[in-house]
Amino acid sequence: MKTLVICSGGLDSVALAHSVAAEHELAGLVSFDYGQRHRKELVFAALCAERLNTLHQIINIPEIGHALSGSALTDDVDVPDGHYAEDTMKITVVPNRNAIMLAIAFGLAATYNAEAVAMAVHGGDHFIYPDCRPAFIEAFQVMQDRALDGYAEIRLYTPYVDLTKDDIVRDGARHGTPFAETWSCYKGGELHCGRCGTCVERREAFHLARHADPTDYEDADFWLEALRRRSA
Repeated sequence: MKTLVICSGGLDSVALAHSVAAEHELAGLVSFDYGQRHRKELVFAALCAERLNTLHQIINIPEIGHALSGSALTDDVDVPDGHYAEDTMKITVVPNRNAIMLAIAFGLAATYNAEAVAMAVHGGDHFIYPDCRPAFIEAFQVMQDRALDGYAEIRLYTPYVDLTKDDIVRDGARHGTPFAETWSCYKGGELHCGRCGTCVERREAFHLARHADPTDYEDADFWLEALRRRSA
């Protein structure tokens, strides 16, 4: 299956790119600069494309990202500390982000004569992000079938949609993903902060997968406090 992968440069999407490269035909990677404060992730997407010897295209849509104001990822709002599943993390929602990216990616996939667009949404995202849930994935596929009717048949490939983050670590390890060459932190500093939701989730996933975490964190122990707070 010739597949275009949406790759942010994060752990999930880089693991997915390696999985697709191993099990399917990789048509290329597409990344999006939507004005995110952690746009340094795009450097890691480029490294992934270079490593897999495939096409990499960055779509620049910062004006769209800035217009979708109110998110801690695109606006002058602090990224909260804590576990990903806490209500406070909803401030990191960028409205309709995945729908926008997918619509563009499907257009590119049709141009590349690809058979699928792959996205690394996973079960841990469901609590916060409505455009990561199975119902959205199913509805988007129906919409694209109508949009490309008679022109192209492209599948939305989301193999992680019902999996956990630690499942993704295991899958990535199975396909030789260099986790040190991925970026998760929403704060976009010199190192992973270790305190934002995506850092806590990343740290927890390596622990649950029983796989060594190669990441340097500014605060390597905060995730334990976040887990205690969540279960209290």
